[in-house]
Amino acid sequence: MTLVKFKRPAGINYVQSPFFPANVNEIFNNFFTPNWNTEERANFVPATNIVENEKDFRIELSAPGFNKADIKVEVENDTLVIKGEHKEEKNETKENYTRKEFNYGSFTRSFTLPENINTEALEAKYENGILNIVLPKRMEEKVKAVKEVKVV
Repeated sequence: MTLVKFKRPAGINYVQSPFFPANVNEIFNNFFTPNWNTEERANFVPATNIVENEKDFRIELSAPGFNKADIKVEVENDTLVIKGEHKEEKNETKENYTRKEFNYGSFTRSFTLPENINTEALEAKYENGILNIVLPKRMEEKVKAVKEVKVV
């Protein structure tokens, strides 16, 4: 087992109380940090794998919890832009209580495309929380080697 020392983020003022032991202060400080419920927490950058082979590039983007309708893939000015926005609300009303929960998350990833990509033939498929994008390369005509002929 490996132990990793906890490192507090810089720039956060932590409450120190003489009435509680240090570990109780730690719990409250971790819970009430400035970034606890901000836009930074709602927006994230999904992990991405990019694979190149002879015929195409393949992008795998991890976006669990999203639906196909939540994700947009666009090409604008030789840049591939992937956007996702997820909103979910739950309301439950019983005799003596009402519970309302909501969840929101969004992301944007941009990739500059090489010149040899055929942007007309892009394919995107979202399945099991993974967005797979295939970026086919243009077939370039092979330049025939120049053969020098000796003049006799």
